[in-house]
Amino acid sequence: MAIKREIIEGTKIINEIESSNIKKTTFDTETKSLITEFNNGLVYEYEDVPHNIYTKFRMAESQGKYFNVEISKKFKYKRI
Repeated sequence: MAIKREIIEGTKIINEIESSNIKKTTFDTETKSLITEFNNGLVYEYEDVPHNIYTKFRMAESQGKYFNVEISKKFKYKRI
């Protein structure tokens, strides 16, 4: 597991990740918004990500692989 640090601030779960692609994620448990900051500096917001999907992402052996297969192409997103 490559999560370096986890912070919970109100309804937000913030994870700093050691990955070749992902630097940090912020998941809002109320809005189901997942903000993903990539190592190349780009930031995207994914909408309506279920909490159980984010939990599986956090617990995955490889967050990058899980993200690519289960989140990146399955949820509506926008660059922010």
